[in-house]
Amino acid sequence: QVRLVESGGGLVQTGGSLRLSCAASGHVFSSLTMAWFRQAPGKEREFVGGISWMSLFKSYADSMEGRCTVARDNAKNTFELQMNNPEAEDTAVYYCAATFGQRASASTADYDYWGQGTQVTVSS
Repeated sequence: QVRLVESGGGLVQTGGSLRLSCAASGHVFSSLTMAWFRQAPGKEREFVGGISWMSLFKSYADSMEGRCTVARDNAKNTFELQMNNPEAEDTAVYYCAATFGQRASASTADYDYWGQGTQVTVSS
């Protein structure tokens, strides 16, 4: 069993920056491919970005390309999301997800483990 706990959410100003962290436990973290998803009110959960278990591959949603960076620290069992210049449309609950797949998929069905989510509200 893998346990994922997100942190770093809250109120963020437009034009600032956002950093979320996901702490993993319960399995060898380095063997997990990790991803961030988000879900806004009334919308489906959508892929933000992910990184493969060996950090060989990173992938981002088209809308996130150039604004977001994902990174992992296998020594600390942590996975992070950095977003620059957040906008009001980035307001959502952000979820950390894990899979034993080799690459980060954009489909929620491909992930076996999920965190409880952390609320991010972007306001001017």
